[in-house]
Amino acid sequence: MSKQHPIILGIESSCDDTSAAVLIGRKVASNIIASQAIHTKFGGVVPELASRAHQQNIIPVVDTALKEAGVSKSELSAIAFTRGPGLLGSLLVGTSFVKGFSLGRNIPLIEIDHLQAHILAHFIETEGLENPKFPFLCLTVSGGHTQIVLVSDYFEMEIVGNTIDDAAGEAFDKAAKIMGLPYPGGPLIDQLANDGDSLKFDFPKPKIPAYNFSFSGLKTSFLYFIRDEMKKNSNFIQENQKDLAASIQRVIVESLMIKLIKVSKNLGINEIAIAGGVSANSALRKAITDGKEKYGWNTYIPPFAYTTDNAAMIAITGYYKYLRKEFVGLDFAPYARAKFKVNSKI
Repeated sequence: MSKQHPIILGIESSCDDTSAAVLIGRKVASNIIASQAIHTKFGGVVPELASRAHQQNIIPVVDTALKEAGVSKSELSAIAFTRGPGLLGSLLVGTSFVKGFSLGRNIPLIEIDHLQAHILAHFIETEGLENPKFPFLCLTVSGGHTQIVLVSDYFEMEIVGNTIDDAAGEAFDKAAKIMGLPYPGGPLIDQLANDGDSLKFDFPKPKIPAYNFSFSGLKTSFLYFIRDEMKKNSNFIQENQKDLAASIQRVIVESLMIKLIKVSKNLGINEIAIAGGVSANSALRKAITDGKEKYGWNTYIPPFAYTTDNAAMIAITGYYKYLRKEFVGLDFAPYARAKFKVNSKI
């Protein structure tokens, strides 16, 4: 195979999905994800079980990604891997694997920040989709993170808004759990909401200073509301399931949009992107798309395949770091917490 373009193997193991992808230049040649169904019965990710499953999955997932891409190990230009943030046990599996792979094959390593990768997924070459123009704002929403990031360049990013407690994805999953839905509940809330009345019930939106978010109060309010209604009618959830889903989804999406609109107006930035697992939510995607007409935004929404944790986003970030020759040795350790800069002055 021609080495006109760098060939990057990406490996992602930050939570409960083991993923490997091969990018040739900015084009995805393969993107393999092994999910872990075992967590469903526990209602959330169990870190110890996640790391064990990664150990079982990582070799076959990498092997499948290389075969599907038609790329041999000797053709790889570099290996990009998630160093953090995430579950430490899961990250250790991925980082230990890439160290051995790199040492055995003498392939350069490129460390990747998981949150930066979610944002740079927008730069994967995808037919029919344009790349965001710098500077742009990216609303990054997932089960573990809710942030508004000012992106001035590929690796010049600053958090201008952050959650002070729980993430939006966690609020979706918690609401689903309260309603008796299985984990992960966010996608199920979205499905039910399609046939529900989003104005049937209302819940208080948090009043947090600046551009920050909070969802812990909303979760508590939803819990108490359900508890009180169930005392009056034991079939309340069953009889109102779709309306409850639509109503809680509306409040979460409105809470996100209020801050995003405020940042866009105050900073004068109309290039708007979303990223992360919750960016697959249909109501959020519609709200962002509607921003074109309402606020004059240029909007960028990633394909569904690149919203949840995946190795293609790790590989595209590795591609840009490869161009800058930003390699690491073997003397690194994974990190569990985000290392982004937080700008409190804006």
